[in-house]
Amino acid sequence: MSPGIAHWREPLFAEVAGDIAVSFEFFPPKTEKMEQTLWDSVKTLEPLQPRFVSVTYGAGGSTRERTHNTVVRIARETSLVPAAHLTCVDAKRDEVDAIARAYWEAGIRHIVALRGDPPVQGKRFEPHPGGYADAADLVAGLKRVAPFEISVAAYPEGHPDAASRQADLDNLKRKIDAGADRAITQFFFSPESFLRFRDAVAAAGIAAELVPGILPVSNVTQTRKFAAACGAAIPPWMDRLFEGLDDLPAARQLVAATIAAELCGQLYAGGVRQFHFYTLNRAELAYAICHLLGLRPKRPAQEQAA
Repeated sequence: MSPGIAHWREPLFAEVAGDIAVSFEFFPPKTEKMEQTLWDSVKTLEPLQPRFVSVTYGAGGSTRERTHNTVVRIARETSLVPAAHLTCVDAKRDEVDAIARAYWEAGIRHIVALRGDPPVQGKRFEPHPGGYADAADLVAGLKRVAPFEISVAAYPEGHPDAASRQADLDNLKRKIDAGADRAITQFFFSPESFLRFRDAVAAAGIAAELVPGILPVSNVTQTRKFAAACGAAIPPWMDRLFEGLDDLPAARQLVAATIAAELCGQLYAGGVRQFHFYTLNRAELAYAICHLLGLRPKRPAQEQAA
């Protein structure tokens, strides 16, 4: 046997035990075709019994009604626990509070509380007069409305608007201290980014759950836009792996799955047991990665007893 082969590590997924907890993010569909794609994905991922599934909220509340309808339909027609995204952009406090109360009355108990992106790309965020100033302020306001479970955002590579990494950590601590239950990170492509950030969060005295956000890349151009908006770095090696695949969607999917699966496998080896997947309303990549990590569909209790 070649000396090089003899020193290879064990296969990355050889020791996974399926002892992970996952959640998935969707966005509200715009068309009938997109709605069918979303619900096909929801039904595909439902048997994995995620802790929750979240539904995004467009800049300035542009998807307010569609977000609400999607969240409520998930609650009514599936066994999943939905979480509604809510932001403070372009809305007064009483408007946001009214939306939150409507969710509570509809049986929705989990909110993903975000400052939100400015309605005009490239502009700096400006609090609405009479609105919530930022995500920490929003969290505190939501807790006054009802005892919601609340998730907030965290940025392993720093928020683009943050004055410094320390200022970004201080802001995360404000959100947790205001009542948030967990932080879900923006996506990243280097396991070291998350693991170093996890250490920094702990050192800052933040004890809340920190969940890595995973984006399996199926559209490189779209991902570059997402990364530019949220301060995530796309490493040069990843750009090279997608070269020449623009017209080969099946090959692109395989490369995307390989990259995301290796990232998750390395995080698992680093002790991570909770993952949040940005699905872009497609189930295949997230499902495949969960499978590699040992997660299997759960049969309903009545079937197991039969």
